[in-house]
Amino acid sequence: MKTALFFIFTCLILNLNAQKNIAGEYYLQGVMETASGFKLNADSTFEFFFSYGALDRYGSGKWSMNKDSIILNSKPSPGKDFKLTNFIASTNKFSTIKIEDSNTNLYRFVYCRAKTATEDSIFSFENDGSLVLPFAADSIEFLSELCPERSSVFAIDRSPMIYTFNFQPWILEVFFNQAAFHFADDYLEGRHPLLDDKVYRFEKEKAPNP
Repeated sequence: MKTALFFIFTCLILNLNAQKNIAGEYYLQGVMETASGFKLNADSTFEFFFSYGALDRYGSGKWSMNKDSIILNSKPSPGKDFKLTNFIASTNKFSTIKIEDSNTNLYRFVYCRAKTATEDSIFSFENDGSLVLPFAADSIEFLSELCPERSSVFAIDRSPMIYTFNFQPWILEVFFNQAAFHFADDYLEGRHPLLDDKVYRFEKEKAPNP
């Protein structure tokens, strides 16, 4: 019994030491004008950041070790990044789509894909966040440079309506589901959640000399 307890205790100590060695800040290498990285904490939590121009995104969750890979998981995505807040009948020939937010600069990052059985077109919004569709659509899909890895689809009525939407508070959050990164010699390698499918390297920031 004592031998088994000693073995379990030894494994726990080794695991804690491994986590302390892995813990640190890892920064994306070789991508111009882009700052991104992970902070792996010794308590098995992580933080993610991405900054490109005026766009800043973030994420967080838990990390675990599986052989020579770091596995990242965050809470599941809450759902659509846009919320339908109101709809009323319109006197126009076709429907109007409106986005309302205190940060009006975000409107230029959003596009609307309108579809029917025979039509499929993408439109940009006006500076005030409005868009008058040129045909009676069956559904709309919000496409956004803010979160290009996902979209939000809504069924709409073919009769003329005015639909008002808000951004959901998590629109800039990045969600991880079993995202794996190879770990070796103080760097991570793997697919960046917001870039293309290439393998990217994240190098660990070295501690300053005492």
